[in-house]
Parts: sequence; C-alpha cells; structure tokens
Amino acid sequence: MAVLGIDFGGSGIKGALIDVEKGQLLGERLRLPTPEGGKPQEVAQVMKQLAEHFQWHGLVGCGFPAVVLHGVVQSAANIDSSWVGMDANTLFRNQLDAEVHTVNDADAAGVAEMRFGVGRELPRGVVVMLTVGTGIGSALFVDGHLVPNTEFGHLIVDGKDAERRASDAARKRKQLSWEEWAKRFQRYLDVLNALIWPDVIIIGGGISKEPERFLPYLKSRAKIIPAQLQNQAGMIGAAMFALESAQQ
Repeated sequence: MAVLGIDFGGSGIKGALIDVEKGQLLGERLRLPTPEGGKPQEVAQVMKQLAEHFQWHGLVGCGFPAVVLHGVVQSAANIDSSWVGMDANTLFRNQLDAEVHTVNDADAAGVAEMRFGVGRELPRGVVVMLTVGTGIGSALFVDGHLVPNTEFGHLIVDGKDAERRASDAARKRKQLSWEEWAKRFQRYLDVLNALIWPDVIIIGGGISKEPERFLPYLKSRAKIIPAQLQNQAGMIGAAMFALESAQQ
C-alpha cells in the first residue's frame, strides 16, 4: 500500500510515496526549502505543493519537529511559536484535502529504522536513536516499544541546550572539524548515557551519510551504530504512522 510520507525539517521539507509494507520509496523524493521562520500556513502550502507534485489525494503522514500529542503541537524549539497548541492534522487536512496524521519526526525515523533498518537485528533492551541535523531529535525504544516524544536533544549539557552545541548545524555554523565536533557530541553522549543507560545508540539524520568521519572519535559503553535508512527514515516512518493511525 502506498502512503505519502513527508518529513518537515529545519532546512527542507521532503516528500515521497512510500510502500509501507516494504519500507521503501516508490520513486524519487522531492525536497522543497522550508519557509523562513516555518510558520503554519507557509509550511502547509509547501506540503500542498508536495501532494500536487505526486498528484496525491490519499493518506498522508507528516514527521514534525516538535512534541505532537494526538495531532496537536506542544513545543516549538526550532519552529515558529505560533505552532504551539495548533491542531496540525486539521491544518494540513484542510490545505491538502486529504487525511493527514502528524507525528514527532524523530519518533517517525526511529520506528522506520527499528522495523526496516539496523534495528531489525538488535536484541531486546534499551535503544535510543538520535537524528542529527538542524537539531538533535531522539526516539527511545524499550524492548522494541517506542516511548514517544522524548526530547533528549534539549538536555542541558554544561549549561547549554545540547543541540545548540552538538547538532550538525552547530558544526557547520562554528566551522568545526569533524574531530572538534565529535568532542562536543561525545560530551553530549556522556550525559545521555548517564541518564538512560541505553544498550545501543543509533545515529541517524543527515550526518549518518558519513559515519566514517565521526564514529572513530566516539566512545560509549553503549554500542554506537549508524542508521541504515539515513534521510529516508523520517518519510518512511511518517507514512507508517499514518497508516496505523488510520486503521485505529
């Protein structure tokens, strides 16, 4: 079955038709720039453009960079504050004239990675996936079950919000070498490990395309592995979430 999966990121909004049974893209994805400021109506317009590009009027899943409870946005760390309290499902449904289900973007990526990526081979235990890009998203799994809406990217590390120091955007903004950035990320991992004691840490997001550049500099009691689905995970997971929500 095909579902349109959309991943709303800080710099780009990506969409693709997803085979939710195989966890694969049905053709090329389309990426459009995220509107400056990321305000609701402007983001909804971009999502409409994606749906029109794919000539799609069916089920849509959207991975969203915030805490989302039953379709309602609860936080706004990297998006406009006007999102807080907004029913994103209703906004997107009205704009796209389609059934839309919205989920935290890192949770979407994590669910996809656990079902169709490296998570398939992992034993039972505690697994955390970190999506490292504009910010740091997190998805926590206990024996394969998702604990939704964790926000470990906003842990306070040495007095600062972790993603402000250790995201890929921070690396680029500060023009850090990979080794210099890895030292910051290592400090973040030390705090995270002390908090939840995971068995495995999966590194996803845009940075997972180049694991050889940073993994050699990282050390952890937990096993650290790169994600397999990379930037496709958010779209795949959003589509999976939409189908499961529609069937409830």
